[in-house]
Amino acid sequence: MIPIQRTAALSFGRMRVQAATQASVVVHAPKTPGRIGQARTLASTRSVPSETRGSACPIIVSPHRGFATAAPTDPSLLTRKPHFDKILIANRGEIACRVIRTAKKLGIKTVAVYSEADAQSLHVLEADEAYCIGPAPSAESYLRMDKIIEVCHKSGAQAVHPGYGFLSENAKFAERLAEEGIVFIGPPSSAIISMGSKSESKNIMSAAGVPCVPGYHGNNQDPQFLFNEAEKIGYPVLIKAIHGGGGKGMRAVSTPSEFMDALESAKRESLKAFGDANVLVEKYIERPRHVEVQVFADTLGGVVSLWERDCSVQRRNQKIIEEAPAPGLSPELRADLSEKAVAAANAVNYVGAGTVEFIFDNDTQRFYFMEMRASTKNTRLQVEHPVTEMITGLDLVEWQLEVAAGNPLPLSQSSVPLVGHAFEARIYAENPRNNFLPDAGRLLYLSTPTPTHVFAPLLPPYATELADPSRRVPDISTAITPSLRLEQGFTEGAQIGVFYDPMIAKLVVHGRDRTEALRMLRRGLEEYKVVGVSTNIEFLRTLAGNDAFTQGDVETGFIKKHHSELFPPILDPSPELLAQAALYVVLRDQMVPSALQSPWTSLGARRLGGDVYERTVTLSKDESSAAHINVTLKYTSPGHFDITVNGSSPTTFKSVSARLSSPTTLAAFSTNMTIVSQPPPPAVPASTSPNAMERLHLFAADGTKTTLTLPPPAWLLSLGGDVLAAHKGALRAPMPSLVVEVRVSPGQRVDKGQVVVVLESMKTETVLRAEAVGIVKAVGCAKGEMVEEGRELVDIEEDTAEGQ
Repeated sequence: MIPIQRTAALSFGRMRVQAATQASVVVHAPKTPGRIGQARTLASTRSVPSETRGSACPIIVSPHRGFATAAPTDPSLLTRKPHFDKILIANRGEIACRVIRTAKKLGIKTVAVYSEADAQSLHVLEADEAYCIGPAPSAESYLRMDKIIEVCHKSGAQAVHPGYGFLSENAKFAERLAEEGIVFIGPPSSAIISMGSKSESKNIMSAAGVPCVPGYHGNNQDPQFLFNEAEKIGYPVLIKAIHGGGGKGMRAVSTPSEFMDALESAKRESLKAFGDANVLVEKYIERPRHVEVQVFADTLGGVVSLWERDCSVQRRNQKIIEEAPAPGLSPELRADLSEKAVAAANAVNYVGAGTVEFIFDNDTQRFYFMEMRASTKNTRLQVEHPVTEMITGLDLVEWQLEVAAGNPLPLSQSSVPLVGHAFEARIYAENPRNNFLPDAGRLLYLSTPTPTHVFAPLLPPYATELADPSRRVPDISTAITPSLRLEQGFTEGAQIGVFYDPMIAKLVVHGRDRTEALRMLRRGLEEYKVVGVSTNIEFLRTLAGNDAFTQGDVETGFIKKHHSELFPPILDPSPELLAQAALYVVLRDQMVPSALQSPWTSLGARRLGGDVYERTVTLSKDESSAAHINVTLKYTSPGHFDITVNGSSPTTFKSVSARLSSPTTLAAFSTNMTIVSQPPPPAVPASTSPNAMERLHLFAADGTKTTLTLPPPAWLLSLGGDVLAAHKGALRAPMPSLVVEVRVSPGQRVDKGQVVVVLESMKTETVLRAEAVGIVKAVGCAKGEMVEEGRELVDIEEDTAEGQ
């Protein structure tokens, strides 16, 4: 593994990396009487193991510690322990970039790890050092504990931040790091194990007085026994896998007659997804909300609640928009939630950032424990942690580093701010109108709203003493400036691959109240423009403007309930929009670099003999069977055109002023419109198929995106037809994909319908089959290779005699 040395903004001095040869040194902090008592004045407390009372837990200090290492002789100066000098981030994408930003702020050097597919990723470029740890598949790179530990030793990293996903909730990884003298910036392995099982965690929570959904959480998996338990609970019930998440192994059952089939299906799916078929059975809450509480705990017994978030609006049981605080909660309910979340953290001796997830029943206004997740997911930092940062003014990654260094929590419960309202929208490469199917490809064009902040805006600590510090009403009286953050791990030109989660970025906003925050969210989504992959941006914009959502009437079934409003019919492009698209084509084709200008090119629209320039542009909707629409433009004077849109009823616009103020900005019809051209994949011959045509992506001022196609001219279609005829049996990649299996070789005879190649994109397999009997002429791919859309994978010459 060869480290990459990168220069990044705000980075400190750089030095070439050499492999570590010395063993780590264990240094114990001197005893500091009264330290535990001090922690108790800061936050809620729990029992602390006797061996740590009166002295801090041992700190693992590497001999590589440099500028941040303190060695004072005065014991009074040792009350606060220094941060690590260097940490490794065992993750990728936006969360790796997020951790790097805080580390730079604190003067901590960072080490990135990356797969071969991520060699040019943003987190690799921003880190002080970066090491390749294997091929693109996660199992061969980001899940390889041994390689990550090896990089820790080579780089001298003293601690590992796991981010979320991957190894963040892996107890074995936390134990392996401890054995190697490396700090895991997360909860102890015992907490990860306890919270990793839904059934065990619910038993622990029940014993700690945390309310749980009525149900059976035991080990008896006999189908008849589970059926009897469902009868006792009362229908409807929910069958859930005891491990994992994301909706896998989960079935809602309305009647006894459905139970056995649903149980068998849930067990089969759970076994396949998590390697464990065990399930639990619970009462099904029919109008639930997903409300979670952010907790933080230190190694000295302190625990605080950083208030709740609402994550109810989900698709495929996965969150897409989150907000804090949860709308409509009374101060009493907020206090009860916070107290139960702190009790949950205490029950498992939790350390670090964690999220306690509850199901909130909209009908009864009661809440029940669902699970505890670490502040990166499950037992880690959640994806949605920025909304908590915005309403508290805190940097939760900085808190993680403080706790991991052995320091107490920076604030007591009574001092934690709760100011304004915040939203986070997850920008995904996916197609909401196709059941949110993930997409992959290159970010051909990326334009985002301008962030006002990198971190959360600073807020003063809460100063008023309360008898119950958790009983709090959000402060909407403090004058704050609306703010916007972007948490992203990709830039324009980056590849959204098939191996990892398709999240592009998170758009985070903060306002004085929920109404102001929603206004900021809608404006930010209007300004977010992506070309190259399908995204959920327009869906999120529609959601943020939905009446029920703006009123805070949310539940986990929100999308299904309001489906017709969230997915209105797609309207035909207006004549004005078609005219703008045609103007863009004409003006961009007239643009000639100054070095190539001649008297002939500088004539513009005028021609010798007084003829006026006139052109017809053919457009169509981005659909395979869409009708062609001709738009005729006639030059009348410099920068002005007469335009006729020849639809079912022709529309004419006279003397339209138009110009390109930039390669992607058209100024016409008294507005500026962003228009981005997307050429077809170079490997795809010209045809009338939408993916073989040039696409024009038009973004209106309100963010509405319309995609039109430019059919190829007749001569190009003729050439494309010749190519297609010569390769009539060619099988091409329908999208950017990973080649999972190649089942044929050159010269091999294949039957019609025989499997030839198996592809995978975003965890979904696609099987390509021979379309006719024939002989394989060529194979243009190999197992494990990434292939672009339109790439010819296998060419089969049809056996016409056999076919007849």
